[in-house]
Order: sequence, then structure tokens, then C-alpha cells
Amino acid sequence: MKLADKVVVITGGANGIGLALARRFHQQGLRGLVIADLDGDAAAAAASELKCVGVRCDVTQENDIRKVAEIAQTRFGPIDLFCSNAGIALIDPDQENAASSPNADFDRCWNVHVMAHVYAARALLPAMIARGSGYFLNTVSAAGLLSQIGSATYSTSKHAAIGFAEHLAITHREHGIRVSVLCPQAVRTAMIDGELGAGSASVDGILTPEEVAEVVMRGLESEQFLILPHPAVAQYMQRKAADYDRWLGGMVRLRRGLRRAPP
Repeated sequence: MKLADKVVVITGGANGIGLALARRFHQQGLRGLVIADLDGDAAAAAASELKCVGVRCDVTQENDIRKVAEIAQTRFGPIDLFCSNAGIALIDPDQENAASSPNADFDRCWNVHVMAHVYAARALLPAMIARGSGYFLNTVSAAGLLSQIGSATYSTSKHAAIGFAEHLAITHREHGIRVSVLCPQAVRTAMIDGELGAGSASVDGILTPEEVAEVVMRGLESEQFLILPHPAVAQYMQRKAADYDRWLGGMVRLRRGLRRAPP
């Protein structure tokens, strides 16, 4: 996909990876760009910088996503690329109990990491199918392909996000619709500076959001499903598939080492 003269929507677009994508995409000569974020003021600030449209959006609310889509389509025309990028990170309250996260945490991660992607698809698929084109870029995580030590809610919801994206890609390829999933490890954003921390995700280095955006540009141009800013993730996936028990043993050792690491 070439982004020149395209209409793009980015959720979670006011900071981190989302803002880096907005800035990088803006350079391509878009016809229209909508930045949506739970922080309405930050969305407005980003929109002011890029001379585009900023909208407050809670991606856990289907009506909010529909509203964003309607604003984009009314202002610029059909949406060519929808980037479902919003994400959160919550840790297990008891690091020695994999089931210690409360239902509210599971629900919150599920709604942000899975249902937000479903809501975007519901809002856009009918029009995309009718015209025979469209693109979804879903920001997931390497955790969706591997795991996230210390967070059952993150690992579980990100795996489910991969499952939905696969289903979306399989069902709608013949409708002319493309799907990519962005699966980085550690990226220098508020997420790794906050509750989740870098942890196991940082073993292959911490990228800047701008570096991730460059990888995304190449992935969109080649329309590849799996976009991996950290190439080592592909090797880990192969090892996991080749010998699941050995891979699990390696993750246990990694967790043990992280627990012993100095703060």
C-alpha cells in the first residue's frame, strides 16, 4: 500500500507509536488523517501539529469508534487505512500467581486489545467490501506471538488479538482487504516506563517509536501480515513451534533471571 492521497485513522494516536505513525504517514501526502485518543487534549495537540483532525475516543466504546469513522468519512471520504493502535499494560498483582489479576483487569485488557479491533472492523467492513479495498493495521505485540512474563491479562488479550486479525485476513483477502499486525518487543513509550516496565521485552533492545514507524512503512508497502520491528521475534516463533516444551523451559529460565536481576 502506498499512502499518498489516502485517508488514515489512528487510534491511540496522540503519543508513542501512534503519534510516530501519524507523523511518518503525514509525510507521505495523505488526503486526510484523523488522530483519535482517549486523551482528547493530546489528540487536539497532535492534530494541531500535523494540521489534521483530532478526536477524543474511548476504543472500548463501539459508538466512539463508529463516531471516529463517521467523522473521517464525512470530512475526507472513504477510509483507506484504519490503525487500531490503542493499548494498555497491567501486571499480575501477585507475581507468584498467574491467575491473580481481577476480572476487571481481564475485561479492560480484552476490551482495549480485542474488542476495539472488532468494533473497527464492524464499522468499516461493509464499505470496504462494497468498494473492494481497505486496510487494517492492528498494533498487537510480540507478546501475542510469544508471551509476556508478569502479565496474564496482556499475554492473553494480545494472543486473542492475533487470532482475530488472522480471521479478518483470511475472511476478507478475496474482498481486496488487507490486514497487518504490528508486533514489536520493547518500544520507548510510556507503557514500558510505567506499570509493565521493559522486563523480558527488552532483551533484544528498546526501539524508539520513530524506528518502529519506519518498519511499519516498509511492511505496509509490501502488505505483509506480520510486521516485526525486532527481527529476533521470528526466530523465537520458529523455536516455539519446533519444540514447545523447550521454548517454555527457556521462558521459565528467563523469568527466573528477571526475578533475580537487580532493580
